[in-house]
Amino acid sequence: MATTNNKRKSTTSIPKVGTNEMGKLPPQAPELEESVLGALMIEKDAYATIADLLRPESFYADSNACIFEAIRALAAKDAPIDLLSVVEQLKSQGDLEKAGGVIRLSELTRRVASAAHLRYHAQIVAQKATARDLISVACQIEEKGYDETQDVDVLLHEAEGSIFEISQRAQKRDVTQIDPVIEEAFERMRKAAKNEGNISGVPSGITELDKITSGWQKSDLIIIAARPAMGKTAFVLSMAKNIAVNFKRPVAMFSLEMSNVQLVNRLIMNVCEIEGDKIKNGRLTNQEWNKMESKINELIGAPLYIDDTPGLSIYELQSKARKLVREKKVELIIIDYLQLMNANGANFGSREQEVSIISRRLKWIAKELDIPVIALSQLNRNVEKRDSSNSNVEGK
Repeated sequence: MATTNNKRKSTTSIPKVGTNEMGKLPPQAPELEESVLGALMIEKDAYATIADLLRPESFYADSNACIFEAIRALAAKDAPIDLLSVVEQLKSQGDLEKAGGVIRLSELTRRVASAAHLRYHAQIVAQKATARDLISVACQIEEKGYDETQDVDVLLHEAEGSIFEISQRAQKRDVTQIDPVIEEAFERMRKAAKNEGNISGVPSGITELDKITSGWQKSDLIIIAARPAMGKTAFVLSMAKNIAVNFKRPVAMFSLEMSNVQLVNRLIMNVCEIEGDKIKNGRLTNQEWNKMESKINELIGAPLYIDDTPGLSIYELQSKARKLVREKKVELIIIDYLQLMNANGANFGSREQEVSIISRRLKWIAKELDIPVIALSQLNRNVEKRDSSNSNVEGK
């Protein structure tokens, strides 16, 4: 058994050329790769028809990837794409020899009569690349799975994140003719007209805000940002209570800073209008106890779901959000707060890039689940150091 484990741990990825240890060739379509490249060099504007499908990494052969990189560079400069221009671009990149030389490029253009089937061929090349990506990720997961020093929960999040990354890259949406979109827009307007106050989205319960937004709209990502201790959490808790208690619409809140008990205490303060210190130490008058017991009944049974998992990753949140929407019919998700999330499994060079990745994922979650997602964000405390006494300097 020890020998088997060592053998598996030595496998890191699918080889670029040749067969892997199981004797299987990685998915590839070399003839179609060459057909695509030839078609791109013989027909004007052909690149625009496949620009959304392919990247240099989509090509199995390194020589083909070099040629496509040159074609893409020409397209970015809005330069003509033909045999001569591609040769010159490869020369400028120092990749002409790697691409196979002028003779090979000439052969690619001679083999193709037209670009009639270009997109169909490009789709197959893209599918083969996706399959290779999946195999590579699976091998990395297998290797880490045999490593007993790996945290299994972290590995699960990394695996989910890697698969999600591939699925987003491979997901292409067809262009939609406007008629069904118009019908959907009218249907939403008809529903809004039936609602009190013409609220088309999820009402916040805050009248002036709802007048501006018409409620939180489906597939929107809303960022609520402020300096620390400015009332962001109190604001969204009040809003969550309004939505779940007053309007009976399911809401989920992911709290990365406070425990679920702390959040409920804040909710009780909001509903009962009792000072926070009294809620914490339980020193209430008989009248306040009676008031609290009466008001708490409003919260019992409310469709408000709280998750206080610390260090929640964006991929774990996505998995939980899908389940909440599917099983609890949740209509709005709140995250407190953005900077406490992590992006396990994603590639990033700095914390700022990681937060940017998380923000993009949150937008994808909002679009995928077709619900509004609200994320709180902390602003830098440095603004508090501004000197408001100096009229020439902007104050706090």
